[in-house]
Amino acid sequence: MTTGGSGTTPLSTYSVRSESSDLEVGVGVGGSSQHQPHYHDDEGENEDQFDDPFDIGSTKNASVQSLKRWRFHILLIETPSYASCFPFLQTASEVILILLQQAALVLNASRRFRYTLDLNKDEEREQRRRMIRAHAQVVRAAMLFKLAGQREIVVSGTTVAPPTPSGDFGIELEQLASVTRESNFPALEQYGGVKGLEALLNTNLETGVSGEIDDIQKRRNVFGSNTYPTRKGKSLLHFLWESWQDLTLIILIVAAVVSLSLGIYTEGIREGWYDGGSIVFAVLLVILVTAFSDYRQSLQFQNLNEEKRNIQLEVIRGGRREKISIYDIVVGDVVPLKIGDQVPADGVFISGHSLAIDESSMTGESKIVHKDKKAPFLLAGCKVADGFGNMLVTGVGINTEWGLLMASISEDTGEETPLQVRLNGVATFIGMVGLSVAGAVLFVLLVRYFTGNTKNPDGSVQFIPGKTKIGKAVEGVIRIFTIAVTIVVVAVPEGLPLAVTLTLAYSMRKMMADKALVRRLSACETMGSATTICSDKTGTLTLNQMTVVEAYAGKKRLSPPSDSTQMPREMSTLIIEGVGVNTTGSVFVPKDGGAAEVSGSPTEKALLSWGVELGMKFDVVRSEAIVLHVCPFNSEKKRGGVALQLSNSDVHIHWKGAAEMVLASCTQFLDADGSINSIEKEKSYFRGVIDDMAAKSLRCVAFAYKPYDRNDVPTTDEEELAQWSLPEDSLILLAIVGIKDPCRPGVDEAVRLCTAAGVKVRMVTGDNIQTAKAIALECGILAADDDASEPTIIEGRTFRELPEHKREEVAAKITVMGRSSPTDKLLLVQALRKRGDVVAVTGDGTNDAPALHEADIGLSMGISGTEVAKESSDIIILDDNFASVVKVVRWGRSVYANIQKFIQFQLTVNVAALVINVVAAISSGSVPLNAVELLWVNLIMDTLGALALATEPPTNQLMRRAPVGRREPLITNIMWRNLFVQALYQIVILLGLNFGGSKISLLTEGDQAYQSKLKNTLIFNSFVLCQIFNEFNSRKPEELNVFKGVLKNHLFMGIIGGTFVLQVIIIEFLGKFTKTVGLSWQLWLISICIGLFSWPLAIIGKFIPVPKTPLSKLLRRPFRRSTRNA
Repeated sequence: MTTGGSGTTPLSTYSVRSESSDLEVGVGVGGSSQHQPHYHDDEGENEDQFDDPFDIGSTKNASVQSLKRWRFHILLIETPSYASCFPFLQTASEVILILLQQAALVLNASRRFRYTLDLNKDEEREQRRRMIRAHAQVVRAAMLFKLAGQREIVVSGTTVAPPTPSGDFGIELEQLASVTRESNFPALEQYGGVKGLEALLNTNLETGVSGEIDDIQKRRNVFGSNTYPTRKGKSLLHFLWESWQDLTLIILIVAAVVSLSLGIYTEGIREGWYDGGSIVFAVLLVILVTAFSDYRQSLQFQNLNEEKRNIQLEVIRGGRREKISIYDIVVGDVVPLKIGDQVPADGVFISGHSLAIDESSMTGESKIVHKDKKAPFLLAGCKVADGFGNMLVTGVGINTEWGLLMASISEDTGEETPLQVRLNGVATFIGMVGLSVAGAVLFVLLVRYFTGNTKNPDGSVQFIPGKTKIGKAVEGVIRIFTIAVTIVVVAVPEGLPLAVTLTLAYSMRKMMADKALVRRLSACETMGSATTICSDKTGTLTLNQMTVVEAYAGKKRLSPPSDSTQMPREMSTLIIEGVGVNTTGSVFVPKDGGAAEVSGSPTEKALLSWGVELGMKFDVVRSEAIVLHVCPFNSEKKRGGVALQLSNSDVHIHWKGAAEMVLASCTQFLDADGSINSIEKEKSYFRGVIDDMAAKSLRCVAFAYKPYDRNDVPTTDEEELAQWSLPEDSLILLAIVGIKDPCRPGVDEAVRLCTAAGVKVRMVTGDNIQTAKAIALECGILAADDDASEPTIIEGRTFRELPEHKREEVAAKITVMGRSSPTDKLLLVQALRKRGDVVAVTGDGTNDAPALHEADIGLSMGISGTEVAKESSDIIILDDNFASVVKVVRWGRSVYANIQKFIQFQLTVNVAALVINVVAAISSGSVPLNAVELLWVNLIMDTLGALALATEPPTNQLMRRAPVGRREPLITNIMWRNLFVQALYQIVILLGLNFGGSKISLLTEGDQAYQSKLKNTLIFNSFVLCQIFNEFNSRKPEELNVFKGVLKNHLFMGIIGGTFVLQVIIIEFLGKFTKTVGLSWQLWLISICIGLFSWPLAIIGKFIPVPKTPLSKLLRRPFRRSTRNA
């Protein structure tokens, strides 16, 4: 398997295929379904692989079964024959791991998995959705069954109940909503069809509702708003209850309650409650901080989900098209629909051509339904698969099936991400080690206690058989048990998965400010591994502000391009006819005589604006022509056409589209003198015109038409017309125009940043190859003209026709692909992923959906993108700007870097705390860090540490590295070095204080009991200050200057400052709770110096060289050799 990224590869992955299902665990780069299972038998292959059951390349497009399989590695494994199920696990280390997993109880599973996907709820949600769909189908089937009889009744004179007026409207809510919801065609006919609804709803099918605030409010009052009730998010109390479910904390609470009872019984309430009460207080503090942190993340996810649902769409109000939120749609609105749009509410078809709707979101069946006046009902939540048209809104919000469906299900904010899976694996393994260590400590302490080897600070023996009272003995056992449980609390790093959630939530919120809306959590981290970005040209690399800057009428170049006096009237009439009718845009001229308002796609707006400058009166042109049939613009053919009948009954077929495509279909051209000439001898001239425009980075569009015999047109029957294929040969060329779309400012700098970061930028565009080349040179994607040769720059058709094995080889060399279709983009993505690249793809059209879905990271455009494209993507670029894509790459790398910082910090605390307590317990029978102190350390280590380190903003340094290989080890050799240096220092110093503290004069004050408390207080204080200072070191694992930018991170400084202040309060004022005593200024200085020394030590440690081969691989080599020899 080829790995993406910088070439550093972690432990190899293995794949598991069940006999009953074709599912793969530990999929290859990108998680492509084409990757086959890998069984690693020889060391050569294993050198580049990662043996880690928790190593998940990608969770995108993963099935529920796959997610369950991954979760299977982390949850309790009950099957005793587990090892026999996986015969390919050969090495001793793997067998040991499996045996450990068999017996491993995952501590705090509910807390660890609180932000991962709830698979059971996901299945319940899908069952509820299917139930509602089934109910809708039953209702619809019943209505269809009754339809024939109802129509007979209508013919015989019996009518549907007349509409009941409601307020200012001629029909009430339920009557209106039921027409569409129940597909009640007889009722629609009785109400007068769509024209009758127009009158009943006081609207206009051409200009829509007035748009006045009072009118909009009346419609909301009578027919409801386009919103539906959503389930409230979890409350703070819910998170408090969830935090309480932590198994180790429950054990501690029980132990504390017993200790509290015994203490009060033996010492009285004034003194006896401190031991148990302090543990209860510490546990409650952990629960409160954890719950509040989780609650904040929940609110952030809710806000992001709300942003995702808030779709912006066009409506016609007062004759003009305006963009509004989907929530602002009201009954009576006229909504233009085009390919890729989501139907925003229930409604009926007004007019349109080739309108096809994908109703799978409602019916559950992937069936495209064509809509016309005979099948006029449109359901909210469905997608426009083809064509265009206008609809009249008749039902909104909860009065639609979609509203009922959405109100009945709650969106799960959880999602399984690769890092979460891997970190849960790491946490499980460390938890098992911690559990084993705690068990050993418990055993040793109990043996020492009952054999009389455990002594009080004053030297007296704690347990004497036959003399010690039962209450005292029970209290001693509880104290020992509490210490063991607290070691488990510190050892189990629940903060690892939490850190992923924190950093993802933080990154998502900040990415919103950088104009990127994250739809899938895993995309944040995957973006850090991106090795290539396949970007659209229009609107992403360019401004999408198009204007016609060059025009040829026949062979004559118009200067300026909008001067219609330079061509005969017949020619300008035909061009205006083609511009005004063969369009999905519109022109609104205010009654007060203001400037014309042009709407539509950027290309349509540029052409319509050019038409207006030529003297086009949009409404007049459209009113004088009857549209017979429309062939919508097709991204494969790169052109669209329309057949229209004029007032004199002449029929014209107009085509417009990619200039060279239209030119290839022309046999004649209309010259500027009004003559129609053969084009054969002039085709080279027109190709030269197109190439000249393309070299200036202009988008070339050609207009052509064909007079058509009225008798050859199919009858006016809608079904026959719908099946008619517009003739697209023997056309007459009218004009060629060049549209300028300037490069976005700063895009060349963004491309340069990507190149420096090891991310190759590829342009994939439907434009002419010469236009694509010119823009690529301007943006810096191509360095020079010399690079512009095949296969560096290639046409989509050429790439598509290559054999599959050759396609992968060529894909690696492609920088610019021109005249590409969505299929070409999909083939390029697949070829790059097979090579091992981690691919990010931008797209805006409905046909881009397969490529967006297939890519590792799909990036849709927020302004120009269709709803279908957005739903297929992982991240929405809200400003359509390539610079925002580069910011997403920075954030993706930041996520991974922040997680690594936190891992280094937390594991240092883990190792130091475990070793110090274990060595002290075994050697002396007591531990220097008691339960309350360890709980405080746990709080610093888990929640506060995650908040401080997981929310570091990205730096420019991240974009100077190679992409993060998605199979690189989470803990690099550099991290291991830093971790061991700091942990070893803390262990040596603190154990030195523990065993040699009596030799320090400052620790010899008072009696023996006080001296013991003073020594343990110094150890505790020094240990905590070591962690505070080490948090600075963890900020920059590879850099010498760990303070760079630290003052700008206010959250980090706030947590550091708050932790230090609380530590002072604990030492100086809460001694009775923590079993500490106040320290003199000299001992405080010693503690600070011990912690402070970690800074120069970290600098010295970074000069220690580390091998390039991952440590885990080095440790496994002896096992592999012994296995092979055996």
